[in-house]
Amino acid sequence: MTHYIAVIHKDRDSGYGVSFPDVPGVVTAADSIDEAIRNAAEVLAFAAEDWSELKGTAFPRPRTIDELRNDPGFNESAEGAVVAAVPFDLNVGQAA
Repeated sequence: MTHYIAVIHKDRDSGYGVSFPDVPGVVTAADSIDEAIRNAAEVLAFAAEDWSELKGTAFPRPRTIDELRNDPGFNESAEGAVVAAVPFDLNVGQAA
């Protein structure tokens, strides 16, 4: 099993928002950080189910945290955020 890096933000008057630097457009939210991480795994699996059909490309491969740290865009989006590794079975996104 592999992991995707998730960026989790919380604004004062909102829940926890989760996004994935390697899977643009896939987001989720929750009232607690634990729920946000659970939702993150579910939304990744859901997005992978028909990604190839909808996007015309294979589901994006995850970068390591070291690779992401070399990406200025990631560093900017992760500032002030919780960064979490979300487990994911890559085979889910490869069925075609």
